[in-house]
Amino acid sequence: MREELLINVTPRETRVAVVENGALQEIYIERTSRRGLVGNIYKGRVCRVLPGMQAAFLEVGLERTAFLHERDILLRGADESQDDADKNNSTISELLREGQSVLVQVIKDPLGSKGARLSTSISIPARNLVFMPGNDHVGVSQRITDESERERLKELVQRCAQSFGPGGYIVRTVAEGVGEEEICADMAFLHKLWDAIQERNESEPAGGLIHEDMPLAMRIMRDLAGVELEKIRIDSRETYQKVTKFADKFIPELTPRIEYYPGERPIFDLYGVEDEIQRALERKVELKSGGYLIIDQTEAMTTIDVNTGAFVGHRNLEETIFKTNLEATHTIARQLRLRNLGGIIIIDFIDMDSPEHRSQVLQALEKVLDRDHARTSVTEVSDLGLVEMTRKRTRESLEHVLCEECPACNGRGSVKTAETVCYEIFREIMREARQFDAQRFMVLASQEVVDLLLDEESTSVADLESFIGKPVVFQVESLYTQEQFDVVLT
Repeated sequence: MREELLINVTPRETRVAVVENGALQEIYIERTSRRGLVGNIYKGRVCRVLPGMQAAFLEVGLERTAFLHERDILLRGADESQDDADKNNSTISELLREGQSVLVQVIKDPLGSKGARLSTSISIPARNLVFMPGNDHVGVSQRITDESERERLKELVQRCAQSFGPGGYIVRTVAEGVGEEEICADMAFLHKLWDAIQERNESEPAGGLIHEDMPLAMRIMRDLAGVELEKIRIDSRETYQKVTKFADKFIPELTPRIEYYPGERPIFDLYGVEDEIQRALERKVELKSGGYLIIDQTEAMTTIDVNTGAFVGHRNLEETIFKTNLEATHTIARQLRLRNLGGIIIIDFIDMDSPEHRSQVLQALEKVLDRDHARTSVTEVSDLGLVEMTRKRTRESLEHVLCEECPACNGRGSVKTAETVCYEIFREIMREARQFDAQRFMVLASQEVVDLLLDEESTSVADLESFIGKPVVFQVESLYTQEQFDVVLT
């Protein structure tokens, strides 16, 4: 499996593409105006306790109050191996009171109309370990399957931990095969960071940020960069230097694989990533055989319908259906990662009469889902031919990041946000500036997009003009939808 990371950086947006064997598998997007919150630690102030929901709302300095459920409150000294019911019979009213200050960590980004989800069980990740100050449990990633290696790592962590203060650890997948020096270095870094967080918690007022997770490029290096990674290509020299410095310190074995991409052609165009992103926003996904999937994302769940389409097979109907369903399992697994679909997912495979075929399709689905970084759980094929599954959701889906509800259809569909179109315009201007020697560029777009370009994005426009050395002017086209625009060379 040949895996590459492509990192595309612009002043307002960073995008990371995970490419396996030339095909896009995952896309991560972080904008300076809306950075992800998962992993951030806040000193929250309880503003409302709801006994009927066994939950509380906390003010942490975000746009919406954040949500803390009783299940996510860690009792100091509780044994992690006990059931929640055994270790925590207290009600939310006994655990929290209005006005109380609580150190909390975001475990889920705000999704739709819901605020961020919090936990008092703090976990701080490093390259090889995750540090949990609130308990003394030592665990090993389930993706490390060799029992002797699991035991070696557990003993190594327990031995190294004797030199540091109390706390629990989870050994990450990338730690497979590492030695004592790397484990101890991670522990030293994590304890220094935890001491700094505690000091700031003592001095800062309630309702503010205590610790912010690293920028996207560094998080990807820390969390996703593994032994299978062949290349990391970055199109920003500044980010390349930062990532190289980070790798030299924490992941020296990856430093030779990091490359700066100076080419004139945009790095995402070179690998066809832009086209894949556009296709990932569509309902219909074509299969190579001629069949297709229909993917519908709602607030409650995501449904995936498998159809034979133009595929007629060569032998009989049952064989045609079986082959279509088998092919669909690979495409479904890829689309779940690419679109970052989470929560409840219902897959409507084409009805199969043969129990053996149903079993093989289910096994194929579980096998391809093993490569997913997010935790998944799959049920048996139901009598109706449906497969129910869940996929852990910690951040918004690709559609929710790039699109918004369409005002023309009262929320039944979605269009790209004006912000997304602005960034597409910037990339198109850069692309044409490299290819053509124009005196200036005129952008024809909708009123909403032009207003944003002249107001909130005016600084970015000025930076772009300075970079390409040519003026950019804007003209409103009243008949254009929000997604439509043209860049005219004059």
